Amino acid sequence: MSGMQRTLACSLFLLASSLAAQEALAADNVPADESDKQRIERLEATVADLTRRLDQQEVKSAARDRLPPATSETASRNHGPRDHNLEIYGFAQLDAIQDFKRVNPNWDATLRPSRIPTTKGEFGSNGQTVFSIRQSRLGAKAYGTLAGKPYEAKFEFDTFGVGPDEGQTTFRIRHAYAKWGPILAGQTNTLFMDGDLFPNVIDYWGPAGMVFVRTPQIRFTFADNKRWMAAIAFEHPSDDIDPGAIRLVDPELATNLRPNEELPDFTAQVQYRGSWGHVTLAGIARKIGFDTAGVPDNKPSGSKFGWGLNAGAVVKVSLATFRVSTVYGHGIATYLNDGGMDLAPKSALVPVPPIFPPLPNPPLNKILSPKAVPLLGVSAYVDLQWSKTLSSSLGYSFTKVDNTNFQDGSAFHKGEYASGNLLWSPIDRLLTGVELLWGRRTDNDGSSGSDLRAQFSFKVSFSSKDIWGD
Repeated sequence: MSGMQRTLACSLFLLASSLAAQEALAADNVPADESDKQRIERLEATVADLTRRLDQQEVKSAARDRLPPATSETASRNHGPRDHNLEIYGFAQLDAIQDFKRVNPNWDATLRPSRIPTTKGEFGSNGQTVFSIRQSRLGAKAYGTLAGKPYEAKFEFDTFGVGPDEGQTTFRIRHAYAKWGPILAGQTNTLFMDGDLFPNVIDYWGPAGMVFVRTPQIRFTFADNKRWMAAIAFEHPSDDIDPGAIRLVDPELATNLRPNEELPDFTAQVQYRGSWGHVTLAGIARKIGFDTAGVPDNKPSGSKFGWGLNAGAVVKVSLATFRVSTVYGHGIATYLNDGGMDLAPKSALVPVPPIFPPLPNPPLNKILSPKAVPLLGVSAYVDLQWSKTLSSSLGYSFTKVDNTNFQDGSAFHKGEYASGNLLWSPIDRLLTGVELLWGRRTDNDGSSGSDLRAQFSFKVSFSSKDIWGD
């Protein structure tokens, strides 16, 4: 029975009940001298009144039938917009590594060319087995619409200790940011990098010659659509100062030299997109400062201007995805994935042959000056999707520093990195495979060392979407 039929039946029942009730009431209150004509007129008036009420009821019922059925979506609209989502995600991963040579033991769970020894036996004999779960990751992401603009908040960490925690399996924050509309604030990938350039490798650190770092920042995005992305950011500065051969001339001064980070780094990026992939151009401008701790006026002190350009492309051709990038600049080593320094001393030319009478020794600050160290980084990889479940990644990358004439002979000069793998993903949440990696470090004086290793990884991912959906 339809809604209209139910309403009509109920109305007829009410009409009949009302007529009977009014007739019974009227029978009690009928005047003794009422004529048949008066009684008929009174009943006709009652019927007309009830008919009018029935017509009004039918109009309201028809209006209700024209409304769409109530759903959770319409109910949500009636109580204001509700577009808020939460995802908890991550993965557990085991890396089983057989290192055929030796690297710095604090970094044996990954391959960084800068951590390869150039002196034989520096870290012990060759051949090490490493089992690590440091890549395992956990994160939470909230997203939706707030005041008519999209928002996102993310907190994510892994257990790969770096800095003072290097070599440890410990808590390490990767992302901690909030984004609303065009504004982002917090820690995430620097705007000087394009995260899509990172290839499908299972080694944790990855290619040496690409920009890859996460920084606390404030970012504003001017455009982000199918064709273009353009943004600028102010980022937390972090300077790597190399005292060089000052250690030999004035060890106390070398020990007391400190970075002086007075201004934020300024970064910008423009990206053009298409169905074939995208190209990216990013730039950075920064002030690289230093001073001396524990002395009056903190001198010697000073600063240099640092800058850099990073160009990259991700291009899809059939089963292959090419990921290539080139970065060059002065004083940008902090932003490279591995190797180099931002600022180092250089010396002015001084007479070498004996002079008589001998000249007085000039003060150190007259013959030495700071230099933002030039650096070049190149990365070229191809990801190959052989089938729905089998894939590979193959490539080479390097970082090369143009060292100053007052850096130590042991200073980092060049780092090379190459790898190839075969990965199998039988289901969406499972990945396993093997990877062969090679790396080499070359110092400022030409000394070099290399490393060769094989890695097997097993990873199982998870997401709350698998439990409660999007």
